[in-house]
Amino acid sequence: MAALRDRDIVCVGFADWRSTLWTNQQHLMSRLAAANRVLFIESLGLRRPTLAGRDVRRIASRLGRGLRGPREAEAGVEVLSPLVLPFHGSRLVGDFNRRLLPLLVRRAMHRLGMRGDVLWAYVPQAEVLLDELEPRVVVYHCVDDIAAQEGVDARAFRAAEDRFARRADLVLASAPPLARRMRELAPNVLYAPNVADHDLFSRALEAGPVDPALEALSAPRVVFTGAIVATKIDVRLIAELARLRPDWSFALVGPVGEGDPRTDVSALHDVPNLHLLGARAYAELPAVLRGAAAAMIPYAVNELTSSIFPMKVYEYLSAGLPVVATPLASLERVEGVTIAAGAEEFAECLSELIEGDDGGRRAARSALAARHSWDTRLEEIAAAFERLPEKAA
Repeated sequence: MAALRDRDIVCVGFADWRSTLWTNQQHLMSRLAAANRVLFIESLGLRRPTLAGRDVRRIASRLGRGLRGPREAEAGVEVLSPLVLPFHGSRLVGDFNRRLLPLLVRRAMHRLGMRGDVLWAYVPQAEVLLDELEPRVVVYHCVDDIAAQEGVDARAFRAAEDRFARRADLVLASAPPLARRMRELAPNVLYAPNVADHDLFSRALEAGPVDPALEALSAPRVVFTGAIVATKIDVRLIAELARLRPDWSFALVGPVGEGDPRTDVSALHDVPNLHLLGARAYAELPAVLRGAAAAMIPYAVNELTSSIFPMKVYEYLSAGLPVVATPLASLERVEGVTIAAGAEEFAECLSELIEGDDGGRRAARSALAARHSWDTRLEEIAAAFERLPEKAA
């Protein structure tokens, strides 16, 4: 991995570093920081904020952090919370951000003694840094169809994405539909689906404590871990699924409304065997999965989810669990995942998998997932760096 050592990396993220749920950006940047200097720029506020309490608290917190300059976070990553205005469809706001963001980033880099080496962006609005930083390598990491998210100015986002992808030296795409779209814009596209911390999640195969809230539920237990948001999960399907298996326990483990404060999960409250257990720290998730009979990915099938490769896929498999998912395009050929359309088919698939499960099958699923770890993904990205033209190598 010599091509990804001793670099100065400015990463423009799509969320705040200390988000409740770790995503691709935290996993990769924390690992890259072991051999590189990393400055992580927190979310530029692509979604138009609402007056919901969660958004108001986030804005207040951002204002406080933005006045302090860069700070060191986990794993040696330096984090900058830029004071930018989250209305990217406005020409006036765009002009303001184009002047302010480069100034803030350049000042932070100067304080940290960083040079313009790699600009690694999860959002194309990082284009305003290109001329200011003059990076040797530009990476566009496309992990979601952000333009399809509610509250995002799709026209402005697509236009920025078109421009930025064409100027990138390397584009990483986490789902087949994203890779296909990126290949229309850029010649150097690496399909790099989300993976898992296999070492952490495979601990679920070992004897150990089970999450107390989950252990209190009757078996068999079917779990979902992650953000509980109506734009992604199929609330109606989950409720119907729980009613079809009244003797089972269905547990949703994660924050409600993360990134979608208007999420309504009231339909889940009237189902007695359906339980919202709240969020867990990342390191606590193996204890949750250790107590599960199976895992589910009950995503709604819509424009947004058509370009998602859920990170939980290989987390579940690393833990050895049977996995059933709705028909997402990115999961059609993923070994170890059973696809089911509709609540009845979903319930039948879960029944067959749970009934036929044993220790050997769990070990085999985990071994399969071991090939899809963050370490292997970084090796693939480093190899792509090595193939770049000499100026970027």
